[in-house]
Amino acid sequence: MSGNRVIEYQGPGEVAVKSIDYPKLEIPREVADWLGVKPAAPHAVILKVVTTNICGSDQHMVRGRTTAPVGQTLGHEITGEVAEVGDDVMFVKVGDICSVPFNIACGRCRMCNEGKTGVCLNVNPARPGAAYGYVDMGGWIGGQAEYVMVPFADFNLLKFPDRDQAMEKILDLSMLSDIFSTGYHGAYTAGVTTGSTVYIAGAGPVGLAAAHAAQLLGAAVVIVGDMNTERLRQAESFGCETVDLSTGNPLPDMIEQILGEPEVDAAVDAVGFEAVGHGADAEEAPATVLNDMMGVARVGAGLGVPGLYVTGDPGGVDENAKVGQIGLRLGLGWAKSHSFVTGQCPIKKYNRQLMNLILNDKTQIAKAVNATTITLDQAPESYRKFDQGAAKKYVIDPHGMTA
Repeated sequence: MSGNRVIEYQGPGEVAVKSIDYPKLEIPREVADWLGVKPAAPHAVILKVVTTNICGSDQHMVRGRTTAPVGQTLGHEITGEVAEVGDDVMFVKVGDICSVPFNIACGRCRMCNEGKTGVCLNVNPARPGAAYGYVDMGGWIGGQAEYVMVPFADFNLLKFPDRDQAMEKILDLSMLSDIFSTGYHGAYTAGVTTGSTVYIAGAGPVGLAAAHAAQLLGAAVVIVGDMNTERLRQAESFGCETVDLSTGNPLPDMIEQILGEPEVDAAVDAVGFEAVGHGADAEEAPATVLNDMMGVARVGAGLGVPGLYVTGDPGGVDENAKVGQIGLRLGLGWAKSHSFVTGQCPIKKYNRQLMNLILNDKTQIAKAVNATTITLDQAPESYRKFDQGAAKKYVIDPHGMTA
């Protein structure tokens, strides 16, 4: 193969399709040097990308709200067909269709052995944990591309058991690499269970996935809060209650109108560090969602926090926010004995079971998040539409393989 096309960050608000080299079976030089090993990766595969999604986490970079450099490749939600395998790959074959967890994990370190694949110790010199196409995540090339290299393939890849069945359900299966697993993680770690009442902050794709996951976990009522009426209507389309935060009405009062009481059993933050206050003219206030959740979650409740928080934000509202230090009312959470679960979702903890739900028609996650297929060349415009609040999950189909 002679080349590859990939989406790159070109500066605040701009992405473009660029041509780069076809992938090699090699890990990034910075990772190899740090580990003291050769870049050659016989444990890796090269995937022909079947689908790759635009994620809200990508938007943080594209808005200029991270330290991502110009030229940063993008894309960590990847589903692909195995095109080439390294000599040490034993259990996946050319032609297999696989889901790629967005966390890159070695499968050998203490964290991987404990199932904490989101904080693998061997894939990123900067900090524990790595991802494809993301700033400070190890220099791995992004998957919003025609082809991508996946290391430690036997450990990382989730092979779909039947190719034809997988292609029939490819839009649903495309959500396993991140948002379905991440949304499920948020609801599960918040303690959502049979009969629970749940508040989901944010009606973007992760929030919608968390809401759908809460329903799968048996929640009696799922309430989704946002300021975007189109996204709230999308949440209502699969049975969620909604609260419009642009009204400026107190959140406990709006929840009480739905439940008859101003509290919920569990809450999920699917917004992250670019949160804004309530009301039509509200300004950015990065601790808003976390403080809201502590306010409306009952005593002893769990709070799932899959929303992204960063340690470097050039656009932060003040000097504290620029280093990830925000005005959290931790005393309130402490007094109410709340539990918090934060960090990257360890995708491998959930993706196989969620795959089984999809393959056996127990979930319609693509419908819940309004999955919408686009070409690679349509990605720049779709990034703009997504940033403007489109109630869609954009799924890039680089090779025209989806029906």
